[in-house]
Amino acid sequence: MTMDQFDRRQSADGPAEGAPQRRRGKALEAAIFEAALEQLTSGGFARMTMEGVAGAAQTGKAALYRRWASKADLVMDALATAMPPPTDIPDLGSAEAELRHVIAAYVAVMGSPIGAAVRTLMGELDHERAEFFKGFLHDRVVGPTTEGILGILRRGEARGDVRRGAAVPAVADVLPAMLLYRAKFCGGLVDEAFGADLLEQILLPMIRP
Repeated sequence: MTMDQFDRRQSADGPAEGAPQRRRGKALEAAIFEAALEQLTSGGFARMTMEGVAGAAQTGKAALYRRWASKADLVMDALATAMPPPTDIPDLGSAEAELRHVIAAYVAVMGSPIGAAVRTLMGELDHERAEFFKGFLHDRVVGPTTEGILGILRRGEARGDVRRGAAVPAVADVLPAMLLYRAKFCGGLVDEAFGADLLEQILLPMIRP
């Protein structure tokens, strides 16, 4: 179903009582996603409800269920929209500059509302929730990040600022692995100081010629 079809069908339900206006299309979708991430971050996944999201977004609960079968589906869509995969990393002339660019982007994301939502989910993960969340992490975070870093390392090998043989998944996995470790076990602290240490103390020594 397209968002326009979704919006037309939800008109029968109407917005929640007191809604000042009816949003449509992308504006309505953005309001729903914003409400979902806020509800997730403020109360946790276990306490999050579709009713609460509908109320915060000022739309009908039935309208949400027409597009998302569960709150897990809604959360995954909201996360995927807010955190696009890290592709198209620019060629900045050196592997160090490009890795610094990637790390800076992640530091910014982890300090944003989307980062708070991810940390909340990871803090609550049990076996059941891990099943739906791990696919998102792999498809939208780990896999694209690994591929992007492999591209950086291959360019660096061609330039000569990365040692031959360093462009392998075991090296490229270090960045996403460290980010997930910090998010899950270290309170989610991913700041500029951590990013600098990760680059200068771990990644660069691993790849220098």
